[in-house]
Amino acid sequence: MKFGSFLLKRLLLSIFVIFGLSIVIFIIARVVPGDPARMALGPRAPEEVVQRLRQEMYLGKPLPEQYFYWIRGVLSGDFGRSLVTKRAVLEDIKEYLPATMELSIFAGILIVIFSILLGTLAAQYKDTWVDNLIRTLSYFGVAIPAFVAAILFMLLFGYYWPILPVLGRLSPGIHITRITGLLTLDSLIQGNFVAFWDALKHLILPSVALSLGRTFQEARITRSSMVENMHKDFLSSERGYGIPERVIMFKYLLKPSLIPTVSVMGLDYASIFANAFLVEMIFNWPGISRYGINAMLSKDLSVISAVVIVCGTIFLVVNITVDIIVAFLDPRIRLSTSRGI
Repeated sequence: MKFGSFLLKRLLLSIFVIFGLSIVIFIIARVVPGDPARMALGPRAPEEVVQRLRQEMYLGKPLPEQYFYWIRGVLSGDFGRSLVTKRAVLEDIKEYLPATMELSIFAGILIVIFSILLGTLAAQYKDTWVDNLIRTLSYFGVAIPAFVAAILFMLLFGYYWPILPVLGRLSPGIHITRITGLLTLDSLIQGNFVAFWDALKHLILPSVALSLGRTFQEARITRSSMVENMHKDFLSSERGYGIPERVIMFKYLLKPSLIPTVSVMGLDYASIFANAFLVEMIFNWPGISRYGINAMLSKDLSVISAVVIVCGTIFLVVNITVDIIVAFLDPRIRLSTSRGI
């Protein structure tokens, strides 16, 4: 019951945030200089066509009434049509969103595995050459932007040492029947292991470029948290029972030390959707981040509104997931929230 109350509060807060985000996006789309209908159809569209679209968009109505019709269309999946692709925006999102999701999932897996591994090693061998090496590498990893790492990887592995593909999601001649849009998953479902290996190889460089800085940042957070907790009172009794230090490290110390790491990890993972556009452009990755940036450059308001709402929803879903994970790592957070503290 307590956990249900905790989860319900998070869901209600998320709905309120999405509602506020939709209002902000709607107002921005309406106050931008220019006629929304004319901008949607382009400068060469006949005036009668523009007038028909103005009526369909209820532009002659008061703003609250316009918002009501707009949000009703959004909730039904009608984001309008793209000025660039000439297709329904929803169809474009269905095509481009899985590519970024697959990229972010793989990058997130790398972040989780290597940040915890490196942070734990650095804490376990504190003030030794292992700790110093990891901390030195972390300075370089955090300082290098994702797009710079992407360019370096492309030059190194695509030109000087061409062992990994650097463009697109699949090699020419490889075909995967679309089911979920996640090519690695779709290829496994179809039992096409050649296509799976090819899709996986295409994922490696862009996902490593995206995850590199975040991995080292969260490794430093993990190390700092573990070092801080090493001499806390709750570990004294475990040492008093003669439990080996390695068991204490991984069974009793790591779990509470991961709370700040998981919190930052959730924010970093959600930000991948907004910050992946340069990596997607460099690797010619057909994702929603690149799609959204192209829409901004083309002043495609329908696409911009849809991409912002989709990314905002994903951000909130990730944050709810992080809250749940943190609540399980530290039950005090869950209990205090359920009591309204």
